[in-house]
Amino acid sequence: MLFLWLYMFYSCAGSCAGLTTRGSPAPPRAAPPLPPLLPGEPGEESSLEEQRAAPDAGSPISSFFNGSGTKRLPQAIIIGVKKGGTRALLEFLRVHPDVRAVGAEPHFFDRNYERGLAWYRELMPRTLEGQITMEKTPSYFVTKEAPARISSMSRGTKLIVVVRDPVTRAISDYTQTLSKKPDIPTFESLTFKNRTTGLIDTSWSAIQIGIYAKHLENWLLHFPIGQILFVSGERLIRDPAGELGRVQDFLGLKRIITDKHFYFNKTKGFPCLKKAEGSSKPHCLGKTKGRTHPDIDQEVVQRLRDFYRPFNMKFYQMTGQDFGWD
Repeated sequence: MLFLWLYMFYSCAGSCAGLTTRGSPAPPRAAPPLPPLLPGEPGEESSLEEQRAAPDAGSPISSFFNGSGTKRLPQAIIIGVKKGGTRALLEFLRVHPDVRAVGAEPHFFDRNYERGLAWYRELMPRTLEGQITMEKTPSYFVTKEAPARISSMSRGTKLIVVVRDPVTRAISDYTQTLSKKPDIPTFESLTFKNRTTGLIDTSWSAIQIGIYAKHLENWLLHFPIGQILFVSGERLIRDPAGELGRVQDFLGLKRIITDKHFYFNKTKGFPCLKKAEGSSKPHCLGKTKGRTHPDIDQEVVQRLRDFYRPFNMKFYQMTGQDFGWD
C-alpha cells in the first residue's frame, strides 16, 4: 500500500502542479526579457547566442544549471593593447571551465563609466563559486583615467596586457582603418609630422599606442607590477599553449588549456581552437583578423624601429621581459 500511495502522489504532482484551481489552467508565464547587448568590434562574434543560452536566473531550471551563480564584477581584465592579440587570448581562455567572460567589449572604464558599477555588473555572465569573471577592452591601456577607476572598483583586480612589436602593431592598426576607409592617406604620410626631418607624429594613435613604457607608468601609480601580466602577441601565435599556461598560472587556474586544444591554420597564419567554448567544431577568429598588410616603405619602417627602440628598452626593464622586437 505504501508503494501504491507514493506512486499516486508523484503521478498527481506533475499533472496537478499546472492547475491553480480545479479544471483551471494556470496563466502562461511571460518569457523574461533578454539583457541589453553591447556592440562588439566589427567582424567579431556577438554575445547574443551566449546570453540567450543562459537560463533565466529566477527559474528553478536556472537554479539547477547555475546553482548559486551570480553576476560579479570582474576579478581579471584584459586591458590592452589594440591589435596585440586580445581577442585571440580571450577566445582561448573561454575554453577553460573556470573562466566566464563577456563576449563584447564593455568599454566601461573609458566610455561608459558614468553608468555606474551596477550597470557594469549586469553585463557580466553568471559565475559559480571558484569561477573567474573576465572582460577585455584594449583601449583601457591607453586611457588615462582607467587605472584609477579600476583600482577604485577593486585594488585586487588582475590585469593582462597583450603586447606586440609596436611597428607591426601600428601597421596592423592602419590596415584595419584602411579596410573601413580606403581613401585615408598613406601610412608613410601619417607617420611623420615632417618626413624631411624624420620627426615622428606621436599624436597619431597608431604610433602613440605603441609607446608602451609611457602608458605603463600610469598604471604603476595604481597597481604593483606583479599584478599585471604581460603576454607576448608573437608567442601567442607561435606557442599558444605556452602563453596560455602562463596566463592560467597568473589567474590561479589549473592548467587545463594545453597543446591538445590548438591547431595551426596555415591560410590565416594563426592558431585556431579544435573545439571552441560550447561547441564541438573547430573555431578560428573572424575574417577581420589576419588581414594582409600593405607594403610599407622600408626606410619608414626602419625610422619607426629607431624611434621605438629606447621606449622598448625601458619597457623591457619595467616588466623584466625582453620581447625581442629589435
